[in-house]
Amino acid sequence: MLDHTPTEVMERSALRINPAKTCQPIGAMYAALGIHGCLPHSHGSQGCCSYHRSHLTRHFKEPVMAATSSFTEGASVFGGQANLLAALQTIFAVYDPEIVAVHTTCLSETIGDDIPTIVAKAREDGSVPAGRHVIHANTPSYVGSHITGFSNMAAAMVNYLAEAPPKRRRKVPPINVVPGYVDPSDMREIRRLTELMGFDVTMFPDTVDVLDTPQTGQHHFYPKGGVTVDQLRQTGAAVATVALGRFASRAAAVALETKCHVPREVLELPIGLSATDRLMTVLRARAKREVPQSLLDERGRLVDMMGDTHQHLYGKKVALFGDPDHVIALTEFLVDLNMKPVHVLTGTPGNAFETRVKEILGKAVPQANVRAAGDLFLLHQWMKNEPVDLLIGNTYGKYIARAEDVPLVRFGWPIIDRVGHTLFPSVGYVGAMRLLERMLDALLERRDRDAPEHAFELVL
Repeated sequence: MLDHTPTEVMERSALRINPAKTCQPIGAMYAALGIHGCLPHSHGSQGCCSYHRSHLTRHFKEPVMAATSSFTEGASVFGGQANLLAALQTIFAVYDPEIVAVHTTCLSETIGDDIPTIVAKAREDGSVPAGRHVIHANTPSYVGSHITGFSNMAAAMVNYLAEAPPKRRRKVPPINVVPGYVDPSDMREIRRLTELMGFDVTMFPDTVDVLDTPQTGQHHFYPKGGVTVDQLRQTGAAVATVALGRFASRAAAVALETKCHVPREVLELPIGLSATDRLMTVLRARAKREVPQSLLDERGRLVDMMGDTHQHLYGKKVALFGDPDHVIALTEFLVDLNMKPVHVLTGTPGNAFETRVKEILGKAVPQANVRAAGDLFLLHQWMKNEPVDLLIGNTYGKYIARAEDVPLVRFGWPIIDRVGHTLFPSVGYVGAMRLLERMLDALLERRDRDAPEHAFELVL
């Protein structure tokens, strides 16, 4: 399919080919699903909402519910106020959510709809019942990426709902965690690590038991999971906010610090050894207690596994792409494994990505190609000029992997051609072991495939 990609790299400023990202509203919709009893609402055309729902459904293999303002030609010309007013009235009358999270689209942003004013009018008209809530985030698709949309909606949760109640001494100290754009299994693992350090965790957003619900034979329009509105109100009383991932989570932590004076700790996603160590160091300092032996044992098993597999990973060249927070942490893990990330790319714009990745690579891979706001066409060209042993990225990398005959480890979002990936974490020491196993399996399967008869070994 991609056999005719040219090897000559030419700079392109006005064209993206196979962008390594998608649009803001998808991230905002995913974040909104992490609030209990929330119905995400797409203020734009019906087609936008359908695409965003289907994309999330394909990754999580779970039905994603959302409403839409269903713009037509009239709304495109005269504005979407009437559509949103009618939508809010219908939503609360028919679907009875606790909260509606409105995100904008390209069309409504271009028109310039004033969402807070429209929502205020809906309250005056009685369309929003007492005790129910409407929040919103501006998420134009022509700026940023789905990570930007997630960040904006997480910050909106703080701006609309967080309060600063009187702080009181508690036996179990409260802490906020903004987990970043990760799967429910990752959020569950992050909560486990934090609770083992002795904290009462408020995670927002929290898609655990929302997009990984068990099959019980009964349908619940609003699953049992998600952070509640009351919990979001109490975020101002926490001892700290731990934001995991600068791109997806920092804005919410900054907003909470500004609004309620809750100190923030902005860390990278705890993918791999070093990043997880930094998270545990921060939690240990905040909790004023030592790391439990059970977590030290998990770390020790990871270190042992890294030593056992070192000879198979040392010096292997890797190309990786995906969301910036994922790729930054994964790049560091690969360097810790003495692998060589020679091509590192994200579709999300931001100079901080290139700066941090180059800092991680340092002297280990000084000539690596690193690009923010890149696309998969560029990544493919890089790989043609400097072949790699392994490609790591989402489902869209399978075409490049086939064209260049390179093993692919599916990682990140979206993964729409496999099942089960959302049920097992990639974060923490346990997640790092699983990720290491998958990389090793891919490399050894390729070695077996290409081995001559005399070198086809039975034992590792």
